[in-house]
Amino acid sequence: MAAYNKFNCFVEDIAEKVHNLGADTLKIALTNTQPLATNTILANITQIGPGNGYTTGGNPATLSTSQQTSGTYKLVLADVTFTATGGNMNAFQWAVLYNSTAASGNLIGWYDYGTALIVTSGNSFTVDLDQTNGVFTFV
Repeated sequence: MAAYNKFNCFVEDIAEKVHNLGADTLKIALTNTQPLATNTILANITQIGPGNGYTTGGNPATLSTSQQTSGTYKLVLADVTFTATGGNMNAFQWAVLYNSTAASGNLIGWYDYGTALIVTSGNSFTVDLDQTNGVFTFV
């Protein structure tokens, strides 16, 4: 499983009510340029070029659960799949989770796959989001 990293701004954005994680549309965008913890909005991320199965802005991450139990909040999102059609998708190494409901596309976190990946035509790549422990928890 790829390593999850949070953007520094996410903590402040939670405190300032930018995100409603149980209702907002969250998405995964792909990039081959390393995200920085200091990035704040989607425009700071250089996405891979659109086409062959990738749409600028990425794919939605469907909410499975957003709940608190005994003082611990957990966000669980369904896996996100990208399928290459009509040719290979451009190479990417990082999958970026962001809030597309927020006006600026506020960033949440990213997954590092350790090396550039290419999804070849007719094949799919799935961003495996932890269904047991969630994307993250707050205690």
